[in-house]
Amino acid sequence: MTDVTLAELCIFACSEAFRNNGEIVATGVGPVPRLAAGLAKLTHSPELMMTDGECYLVEQPVPIGPRQYDDRKKAGWLPFSRFFDSAVWTGRRHAMVTPTQLDRFGQINLSYMGGTYRQPKTQMLGVRGFPGNTIYHPNSFFFPAHGPRVFVPEVDMISGAGYNPAKRVAGGNYAGIDLRTIVTNLCVMDFQGPGVDGLGAIRVVSLHPGVTFEDVQAATGFELHRAETLPETALPGPDELAVIASLDPHNIRASVIKDNPLARKAG
Repeated sequence: MTDVTLAELCIFACSEAFRNNGEIVATGVGPVPRLAAGLAKLTHSPELMMTDGECYLVEQPVPIGPRQYDDRKKAGWLPFSRFFDSAVWTGRRHAMVTPTQLDRFGQINLSYMGGTYRQPKTQMLGVRGFPGNTIYHPNSFFFPAHGPRVFVPEVDMISGAGYNPAKRVAGGNYAGIDLRTIVTNLCVMDFQGPGVDGLGAIRVVSLHPGVTFEDVQAATGFELHRAETLPETALPGPDELAVIASLDPHNIRASVIKDNPLARKAG
């Protein structure tokens, strides 16, 4: 299939992060992760739970973009406080997010870049909910532009915990840290490489069509590990593409990756 876009390949690859998760809340933050969670629920993982982003569990994923407010198929009442009690703090949630930086230890940053804490060069969102999210439940990541300013040796500020023992507070409970999948516009990675003190290091597990391991390494600010075999990242089929289109009727996915090229060039 030569008409699959790179964004659609990434949605399909991201959906695999939610496979075999069980009955947990799948949260995708941003168009590609959100479409991926919906695709997973409607194809290989119907047991996943999803919210409307406000106060309800829903039976069907809510399409992104403009819609009718009352078109949700409500499945349960889940206000903000109850969401924390029943999902976040119990580990029954898997979130896929897009921070500004991610380092070789899996630590994430969306707070500031450059300078110091009191005088940052670039101020961003703050830590938001990432400190709690990263110690309580599984997390995966999507990056639309894989580059050395995103994948850095060590983040400028730790907004979410990772696998660096030097940054851990003595006596803290880090047993819930569970970093799983990274999908970018170049490849799919995980945290199953040999790490520090037995903790996970980032490893490349598949390459998108036309991309080499050397391309990925050149776009990364630290040394990557590689799986023993590096298959080409799978493309979605007609059924998956139809589901993606139904969840994104306004084709918002086309705006996520620059120029939204084809996943595999013709010819």
